[in-house]
Amino acid sequence: MAGGRSGEEEGRNGGVPPSSDAAMAGVATGGVEDAYGEDRATEDQPITPWAVCIASGHSLLRDPRHNKGMSFTEKERDAHYLRGLLPPVVLPHELQEKRLLQNVRELEAPLHRYMFLMDLQERNERLFYKLMIDNVEELLPVVYTPTVGEACQKYGSIFRRPQGLYISLKDKGRILDVLRNWPEKSIQVIVVTDGERILGLGDLGCQGMGIPVGKLALYTALGGVRPSGALPITIDVGTNNEELLNDEFYIGLRQRRTTGQEYAELLDEFMAAVKQNYGSKTLVQFEDFANHNAFTLLEKYKGTHLVFNDDIQGTAAVVLAGLIAGLKFVGGTLADHKFLFFGAGEAGTGIAELVALEILMQSHLSPEEARKNIWLVDSKGLIVSSRKESIQPFKKLYAHEHEPVKDLLSAIKDIKPTALIGSAGVGQSFTKEVIEAMSSINKRPIILALSNPTSKSECTAEQAYSWSEGRAIFGSGSPFDPVKYNDKLFVPAQANNAYIFPGFGLGVVISGAIRVKDDMVLAAAEGLAEQVTSEHFDKGLIYPPFSSIRKISANIAARVAAKAYDLGLASHLPRPRDLVKYAESCMYSPIYRSYR
Repeated sequence: MAGGRSGEEEGRNGGVPPSSDAAMAGVATGGVEDAYGEDRATEDQPITPWAVCIASGHSLLRDPRHNKGMSFTEKERDAHYLRGLLPPVVLPHELQEKRLLQNVRELEAPLHRYMFLMDLQERNERLFYKLMIDNVEELLPVVYTPTVGEACQKYGSIFRRPQGLYISLKDKGRILDVLRNWPEKSIQVIVVTDGERILGLGDLGCQGMGIPVGKLALYTALGGVRPSGALPITIDVGTNNEELLNDEFYIGLRQRRTTGQEYAELLDEFMAAVKQNYGSKTLVQFEDFANHNAFTLLEKYKGTHLVFNDDIQGTAAVVLAGLIAGLKFVGGTLADHKFLFFGAGEAGTGIAELVALEILMQSHLSPEEARKNIWLVDSKGLIVSSRKESIQPFKKLYAHEHEPVKDLLSAIKDIKPTALIGSAGVGQSFTKEVIEAMSSINKRPIILALSNPTSKSECTAEQAYSWSEGRAIFGSGSPFDPVKYNDKLFVPAQANNAYIFPGFGLGVVISGAIRVKDDMVLAAAEGLAEQVTSEHFDKGLIYPPFSSIRKISANIAARVAAKAYDLGLASHLPRPRDLVKYAESCMYSPIYRSYR
């Protein structure tokens, strides 16, 4: 903690002020490094007169990173002036966790559970992450989808304290100064959004901050990236959501969205400031940008910055992993099957392109041949060559020769796909007729209803299993309860990006990668697919259970890091011999530390 201490504080430290010889030797109180360069500065260089102190007493209880609540030991309470500030009982970490989990379960409304957990994160960081890690399957839908969608919609009303950085048009020309206001100086992962396309809910403007906050909580809980190295950012360029503009509690700029050159200049300044302030090895994850910006930003910065788009690359990787795992049991390779995508936005085309790349890698076909069995349906029907003049550039690669087809059901009957993948955000678009058509073509049809939140899902798990007579291999973006059909229990697989991005980010961090390449995304997908066993598949799972997500993330991180080293993109040398063990050793642990 920074800030001056009184003479009383000096007395506690034996009369040694913060500017003592020990501090000036770069070993300031508590072994803190010379983080601000005082020792390296020459005599004629001005320095900032930082004062370093140890958190104690009331301030320690208000410090979420170091607060242990009633788990402070008797010795720690005396050493850090906590005597009397806490009830006399000393609670073990596990009992604290048990009590809080009971409190969460007593709350009926998912939004209230979300608010409870966010308050805990702001109060006791390690307890929050221990609760998350130990109960990930139960709490993941609370901290992230689907509950985070409702939280973003009501963010202005439930806002209590800032959890990240807000950069707006008002800050143009001084974004670097805004970044420097963040207390942490060593940032490993940034998740940034402009709030224009939050899940399937549309433009939520500045209230989209719930997404970066939630994503980075999962980076730590599931992937082991340290909390202090994670920075959530919202770039506020206005909103076109009239309801928010008229909401007295809206927390963002009250203006319509800025586009064009001014928007591009703001993003350019932001990306340059990130590199200047944090270096070239900080991963910037673009999150929930609208299609027209998502592809542009990824393409623009991928050659000069360490960038990743979870909506495009993360979604693609988790779906590709599910397809690879499913086909292990259906039979054949990716090149032997046809894939039909309902939705041709950033998610749909991103998945299609990664599937094509994997086909290309497996079979050594040309890019055109790899794409020939991948078809897309958008709001105007099947994307075919006769529509090339009227469609966006990223769709043209999949505009194959075929007669125009206006609806999904007709496209299924014509194309006869093995897998149907929905990412259009149109709820209940996989009708009974659609599922039955897929089932008449395939013994084991692959049905992936990926749209979030649950209300936008193309179909439910129960519908997929019952309409296919229990033969569907089903996956969804939102969680569904197990389904019993004909005395057999099916456990729906959730194609959640949380399988991929935490481990992917950890792999980038531990290797010191300077760029993200498609081969690294493929490595993440393959690393996930290889952890699916026949036992999982017998239960209807095409993904391993989330209960082992830290192990899954470590394996994915190792695959990603290995590919970074193979491609010559890793800067952390020498290369560790056992990357899985190295990844596990680098993962953040929520266990309380003992204080002197």
